[in-house]
Amino acid sequence: MDAASLWQRYQDWLYYHPGLGFYLDISRMGFDQSFVEAIEPRFDQAFKSMDALEAGAIANPDEGRMVGHYWLRDPDLAPNPDLRADVEQTLTQIESFASQVRTGGIYPPGQEHFTDILSIGIGGSALGPQFVAQAIGPDFPPLDIHFIDNTDPEGIDRTLARLHDRLATTLVIVTSKSGGTPETRNGMLEVRYRIEQMGLNFAKQAVAVTGIGSKLDNIARSEGWLATFPMHDWVGGRTSELSAVGLLPAALQGIDIRSILGGAKEMDIATRVPDLRHNPAALLAMAWYYGGNGRGDKDMVVLPYKDSLLLFSRYLQQLVMESLGKEKDLDGNVVYQGIAVYGNKGSTDQHAYVQQLREGVPSFFVTFIEVLRDRQGTSVEVEPGITSGDYLSGLLQGTRRALFEKQRDSITVTIPEVNAHMVGALIALYERAVGLYASLVNINAYHQPGVEAGKKAAATVLDLQTQALATLRQAGQPLTLMDIATRIGAADQVETIYKILRHLHTNQREVSFQGNPGDLAQLKVVAL
Repeated sequence: MDAASLWQRYQDWLYYHPGLGFYLDISRMGFDQSFVEAIEPRFDQAFKSMDALEAGAIANPDEGRMVGHYWLRDPDLAPNPDLRADVEQTLTQIESFASQVRTGGIYPPGQEHFTDILSIGIGGSALGPQFVAQAIGPDFPPLDIHFIDNTDPEGIDRTLARLHDRLATTLVIVTSKSGGTPETRNGMLEVRYRIEQMGLNFAKQAVAVTGIGSKLDNIARSEGWLATFPMHDWVGGRTSELSAVGLLPAALQGIDIRSILGGAKEMDIATRVPDLRHNPAALLAMAWYYGGNGRGDKDMVVLPYKDSLLLFSRYLQQLVMESLGKEKDLDGNVVYQGIAVYGNKGSTDQHAYVQQLREGVPSFFVTFIEVLRDRQGTSVEVEPGITSGDYLSGLLQGTRRALFEKQRDSITVTIPEVNAHMVGALIALYERAVGLYASLVNINAYHQPGVEAGKKAAATVLDLQTQALATLRQAGQPLTLMDIATRIGAADQVETIYKILRHLHTNQREVSFQGNPGDLAQLKVVAL
């Protein structure tokens, strides 16, 4: 394609939103007019599906739930007055609580004010707040934020070690819809233990964000925690950033949460337009469909050219992969859908993998995230007439061109600057694109049976651990791995039992190995 044709194609497919100053360019995806004409009618149903979702249709049949994250930024859309009131009241409660904490009206016992936030959660309860804190958290927030987002003991120790004495002035936010998420529960118990070891009262430093009536809600209320905020069952974890899950830590950091919600609302309006060519989320969904042949044949590489958007690819990883990674479609057919997402920031990671993107396996399409404003204030020239920001822009444009020369597809999302309003808009854009794409490929974007299966499998492993230890204690003598597995009726799980016992042995807990660790058939285990 010659330069004139490329310029015309760019003009034909460039979307611009004047209110947001937002651009979306899908011109470097290789679709042609026949593809557009073939897929355009399918968007009629996709738009209707999204309308039904926002009106309160049951979108998660596994649990009989609505999906209403759109109501969080526009409560007037909620299907009944009670839900509207819930959204509005929660937002007011968040703002009031955060204001009192920041100004010292709510403070830890014996201290003047809180200095830090420790957010304990996993998945959507961690990724969204982490992304927003990285993207738009102030340089000198009223409270510094820290995260425990795993059940890794060493990781927990490092986070708590960094807080050190400030743990006494740390507000602990525990986020779990069910209140039974093991990783979050473990983090809470570890932090509670450490705080109580300091002679302090955990409840006087703790806040819960959880489902109404959940295990965590009951604990928080019975122990007199500082506050509880609701996680409604119509908000999924990966779309929860604009609920109390994300708004509470953002407000405590001094981030303008009304601006985040306003940006999301403005983008929601744009992505409700029932016209493919004038709907940025629909254009994204069409580009994804083309890029992966409607089957996720290619990965989505996300390259934000801004340090503050470093975590955006991680945030999108969960949103896209948990929503679209499904074995069966809505008709029960095995389809193995999904789009793999990975990436990091430009231009740093051009040095890591752009060589392969340009010349290696063509198994991807790229999304460039471009930010027009370099910085607040003027920039020094690093060469005559050239600034560091010019280099960053040049590297993005050059990489886009270099990939196109090798027939590698790309999308470019351009925003004027990274601020609360634009972060809200980006979140809303991708939430809607996921929903529209799911409709195109006939899957349910709002359930996650694979995640639940993983949780059940983990519980089975822990049950095997309990049985294996009981068997060793009862035997009172060394047993081989197969002896242990046979005695508990799990001969087909001997490998798992070995790994369980190896972990305990390494940590000097309850068992010891006798014999050569490399000869598993003869290795014996004894209870300590």
